Amino acid sequence: MPVKNRLADLHAEITEWRRDLHENPEILYDLPRTSALVAEKLRAFGCDEVVPGIGRSGVVGVIRGKTDSRGACVGLRADMDALPMSEKTGLPHASKVADKMHACGHDGHTAMLLGAAKYLAETRNFDGTVVLIFQPAEEGGAGAAAMIEDGLMERWGIREVYGMHNEPGLPVGEFGVAPGPIMAAADELRVVIRGRGGHAAQPHNVIDPVPAACATVMALQTVASRNVDPIHSVVVSICVMQTESAATNVIDDTVTLAGTVRTLDEKVRDLAEVRIIEIVQATATAYGCTAEITYERGYPVTVNHEDNARLAADVAEAVAGQGKVRYGRPPRMGAEDFSYMLQARPGAFVNIGNGDTKKVHHPEYDFNDAAIPYGCSFFAELIERRMPAA
Repeated sequence: MPVKNRLADLHAEITEWRRDLHENPEILYDLPRTSALVAEKLRAFGCDEVVPGIGRSGVVGVIRGKTDSRGACVGLRADMDALPMSEKTGLPHASKVADKMHACGHDGHTAMLLGAAKYLAETRNFDGTVVLIFQPAEEGGAGAAAMIEDGLMERWGIREVYGMHNEPGLPVGEFGVAPGPIMAAADELRVVIRGRGGHAAQPHNVIDPVPAACATVMALQTVASRNVDPIHSVVVSICVMQTESAATNVIDDTVTLAGTVRTLDEKVRDLAEVRIIEIVQATATAYGCTAEITYERGYPVTVNHEDNARLAADVAEAVAGQGKVRYGRPPRMGAEDFSYMLQARPGAFVNIGNGDTKKVHHPEYDFNDAAIPYGCSFFAELIERRMPAA
């Protein structure tokens, strides 16, 4: 079964919704226009419930099937927020809001779930309940956790949950899915190394924190090369090294380092945190400095449940055709807050091809509207297969 005919017919209309969202991006939890638009459309489609304000600015829509003899309930999630960056696509539907851009395709995710919602509300060819989850603040705000804390899973009795993200480089009409860990935990560290500054021409009269900072950056690479089993993955990237002064003849009192730590296993995550703190402090001491470290845990590892990942792959193959689903792919070291939903309920997160486009978070990126019928059909087919009509 390829793309559903009704969703192919709706392609142009859904594309209009997507481009409207793209022109009017909103970030984190501040989504008044986006949330209102989503809620308005869900009501117009005839959803049985439409509840805004879940997780501050999330929207939940409920569609009940022709019967509910088994009490099944499946959640489908799309993220709604954009990024705080400037768009450089030059497209007619480019962002009209300064320093805000849908550079990760959440406009496309929202539009595809809206398209599936319209189809499911019209047909109701399933036995159970669909909960449509339109989530705020995926880009660093942990909106998924906020919705869960607001009672998302319990209030509507969600038993399984599924999400989708576009993937540049994967051809349009193809999908990627794998069981187990698929995306990394994302933690952050900030280090302030303190010495005693002075004139750069008299280094013997100071305690220079710069060599200590340089040595710290290099020493942290041993977390991956000498502390963690090479079969497992860990990334320690120091992305900021900053002194207080830009003068070339001043040795400052302090150097600030900041970066990210990515892991795919909780035991490795724990080990990396311990070793990073030890290395930072010991290296600073060796250079006569002191170090203050702030280590913050971010999104957890995104782990697909095996049975749900297999189901998602079967559904994707039904939509895309044989040979169009890349199953069992290696995990990626990016992070995703759908991980919180997969901790709360069984489910799976899949990728849908965006074609030969710029990568996400690039100022020239744009969601590929050609992917819309495939994404909508995946959501719709998933519901009809997981909760077949009685």
